[in-house]
Amino acid sequence: MSGPEILVLPDAATVAAEAAERIATAVRDAVDARGAAHWMTTGGSNPTDIYRRLASRPLRDTVPWQGVHIWWTDDRYVPRDHPLSNVKALDDVLINLAGAEEGTLLGGGGEPGVPIPLDHLHPFRTAEAIGEARGSAWAAEMMAQELAGAGLEQRDGWPVMDLVLLGLGGDGHMLSVFPGSAVFDSTAWTATVPAPSHIEPHVERVTMHPSVIPAARHVLMVVTGASKVDAVRHVLGDERDERRWPGQVAAIDSAVWLLDAAAAAGLPG
Repeated sequence: MSGPEILVLPDAATVAAEAAERIATAVRDAVDARGAAHWMTTGGSNPTDIYRRLASRPLRDTVPWQGVHIWWTDDRYVPRDHPLSNVKALDDVLINLAGAEEGTLLGGGGEPGVPIPLDHLHPFRTAEAIGEARGSAWAAEMMAQELAGAGLEQRDGWPVMDLVLLGLGGDGHMLSVFPGSAVFDSTAWTATVPAPSHIEPHVERVTMHPSVIPAARHVLMVVTGASKVDAVRHVLGDERDERRWPGQVAAIDSAVWLLDAAAAAGLPG
């Protein structure tokens, strides 16, 4: 294994622009090749600017959005419209859910949301689980069942996404799989994760298993900011220990890592 392609760009804005271009290309190619694109996206601080660029011209007009399905890598166990939700940024920025429901499709910047059919969005059903007191394990299981029913190709027993967009935590975590996570010991596609005590927010999670990453056709890791410099240095370093540095699951040949100069400052050269 030679490892991922690593591209260091000047700043977070340039990284977001590059990520948006690559996402547009990947989902467009998937629709052309197979009639649909299955994109698994993430939460954290990076996606909002990426979504904004995808929802703006010229990119918004280059993607066959009607053929795109979006899944989530993980989420906090909060309602979909909660500020901590990993779904909220996409609802607000990429598809402008409020505008779609009102029939106006006008976003705050004057651009309409992209026309992804709402039944092509596949979040963890946390809002329903909370509202009906079903618990986080139910939300995880419902996602696993939805994936199983989607007719996706499988690789080594894991569902194949056309693209997985990822971020990296300051402790080296990825998805909601933290250092030393028991998720590694499971073969279930989804799992619940207790609220972490070492990193904010201290909220219970639901997550995909990290093995969905090497099963994907394309993996895009986006990391920006000086607060991530140590995590990047360890995850891309010579010592391999995925349980200590879960982000190493994405340090693979099929991945592209987009880093800004601040996050990459600890790398050799």
